[in-house]
Amino acid sequence: MKRVSVDIGGTFTDTFVVWDNQYVEGKALTTHHNLAQGFNDSLTDACRQLGVEPGVLLKDVDSVRYSTTLATNALIERKGPRVGVLVTSGFKSTIPLSRARGYGEGLSAAEQMDIPNARRPEPIVSIPMIREVRERVDYLGQVFWQLDEDDVRLRIRELVDAGAEALVVLFTNSVVNPAHELRVREIFLEEYPAHLLGAIPMLLSHQVAGRRGEYARGTASIMDAFLHQTMYHGLGTLELNLRAQGYAKPMLVSHNSGGMAQLNSTDALQTVNSGPVSGLAASEHLAQAAGLGNVIATDMGGTSFDIGIVDQGGVKHYDFNPVIGRWLVAVPMVHMITLGSGGGSIARYDRVFRSVELGPQSAGSDPGPACYDRGGLQPTVTDADLLLGYLDPDNYANGRIPLNPRRARQAIENNLCDELDMAVLDVAKLIKRNVDANMANGIATELRTRGYEPGECTILAYGGNGPLHACGIANALGVKRILAPPFSSTFSACGAGNVSQMHIHEMSTWTVLFNPATRRFFNDYERFNRSVEVLEQRGREDLLRQGMDEQAIQYRLELDMRYGNQRVQTAVATTLNRLQSQKDVLAIMDQFHESYGARFGKGSQSPETGVRINTIRVRAFVDQPKVMFVPLHVSDAPLPPPAPVAQRACHFVGHDQPVQTPIYNDAALAQGTQIEGPAVVTTRATTYLIEPGWTFHAAAQGAVWFIKASR
Repeated sequence: MKRVSVDIGGTFTDTFVVWDNQYVEGKALTTHHNLAQGFNDSLTDACRQLGVEPGVLLKDVDSVRYSTTLATNALIERKGPRVGVLVTSGFKSTIPLSRARGYGEGLSAAEQMDIPNARRPEPIVSIPMIREVRERVDYLGQVFWQLDEDDVRLRIRELVDAGAEALVVLFTNSVVNPAHELRVREIFLEEYPAHLLGAIPMLLSHQVAGRRGEYARGTASIMDAFLHQTMYHGLGTLELNLRAQGYAKPMLVSHNSGGMAQLNSTDALQTVNSGPVSGLAASEHLAQAAGLGNVIATDMGGTSFDIGIVDQGGVKHYDFNPVIGRWLVAVPMVHMITLGSGGGSIARYDRVFRSVELGPQSAGSDPGPACYDRGGLQPTVTDADLLLGYLDPDNYANGRIPLNPRRARQAIENNLCDELDMAVLDVAKLIKRNVDANMANGIATELRTRGYEPGECTILAYGGNGPLHACGIANALGVKRILAPPFSSTFSACGAGNVSQMHIHEMSTWTVLFNPATRRFFNDYERFNRSVEVLEQRGREDLLRQGMDEQAIQYRLELDMRYGNQRVQTAVATTLNRLQSQKDVLAIMDQFHESYGARFGKGSQSPETGVRINTIRVRAFVDQPKVMFVPLHVSDAPLPPPAPVAQRACHFVGHDQPVQTPIYNDAALAQGTQIEGPAVVTTRATTYLIEPGWTFHAAAQGAVWFIKASR
């Protein structure tokens, strides 16, 4: 297997190369003005280790897979075309009203508690760019008001004359009967054929999202249209860069649904947060291979801290109506929580609590933390880590980024010391303590909200800064074991190489498996099976279009289920793809019963209120060869640590005086090595901080267990 996987983050671009039996990591700063340059630098770093020229490598690899922040950056910077929308007559205010939630969507919990001072986001589509069309389909899909085709032509011309560069059709109940939306596209192509210079893309809302709910479906379609141009040119540039270096195969793009597809089968909205989701995919594969049980995956990079859950039963946690930026959308995404707690997160004075507040603003890669000496003036987490002695100024990122402690000290002194009336090192400790506490609180909240306890899960700490803050997070969380996985610094890039080519299709349903009023079980098996078959066919067509072998396509059925009218839904992955008898219905109900009880406690189930399915979801996928992980056991016969390469004074939270701390290099990652804290292990890709009271246990494939000593 020969493969290149890339994770383009807000600060670093990571490359993970599989070259037969060799696994190599590459790293470079992200170049936001031209992502191809950062990729080339990162790939060159990996090729240098292999002793292979990038052009030679790209000609021989099986695939190149990207996960990118292009869409996220475009939303933040508002770089996109002017979008026009056609809606059903009488529904012009659906998008502007935003279900009366526009002021609060996408804000932090603290900001949502201060709604009177909140501001609505600047709309992607202004009200003058929304046009009503005379048509109506009822909730059953029956045409209530025939489409007025002359009116359609007039409204399209009005939007084009107003400067629309992309069009969205959002008709009420089009997911039940899409005939009118499809006819609008035919009329549009008659008026503005695709071969015309400057032809405008048109998106139909029922093709973007297959579930009911006009507002969320509309915002998803609008965002997809807004991002279309940026993604087309951005990813097209990356593909042209590959072609120029001799790579001739289709480029693959990671999706936030947990799969990937060729560029021509990727919607722009599917790439948002695809990097963190790739890390979660790698966590799932590692958990299965190493028998880790339930896993909480945490990715601390240079810009953010991402949290996701891997259930040992194989059920993925999805957001079915996630908030992207400030907008609710109807596109299924693997559920993840993002906190502004990366290495580049800016520390500022909190006047209310007279403390330090971290993030969500980040210094990114340009200019970066103050210690990067590239013009950054604000103090960051990385600046604090440097002053506390955890980072080597001459060997950060394998020496590619020299750090300037004087700049870090100056940034903290100028911005925080006077307000806090504290010395520089005390402020740096406060930054370290607060960022670790923020991340631990985020983990605990996410776990307990979904019915888990931290002690029941294996916590993975990866990303460029994950192993550096692993012990601090564990201390704040109150757990005694935490795992830095193999290839921890580029774990998300590794995950991008492990995901399958996959498409998810879903539909809303009202399927009552048990009706408490009539005390009857569901028996319309043909209707249920017909819905599953439709979703399987859509996924099959997607994969066949990409050249997949039909015999290799697999399907997985997932059902979102609930008791009665509860708001809580539980996803159930069933091995039954069809219902044939009441026995099958009872089997699904039993599986839901067990899953619900495992999450919320035995006895919490309430089947007497009824059991129903809200969503039917089918994953169509083709398995690909994967990077193989092995069990990661702590050695029963630990090896002594290698000789330290240096000693350095380090400052730890809870210790008033500096501690002379041994510094180790990559040799400490030899399987079985045990190191008592405090200590620092600096490798070419990341830094492992072993705080006092913790022990470093090197496992297979460069993984590391941090275990707290029992008192």
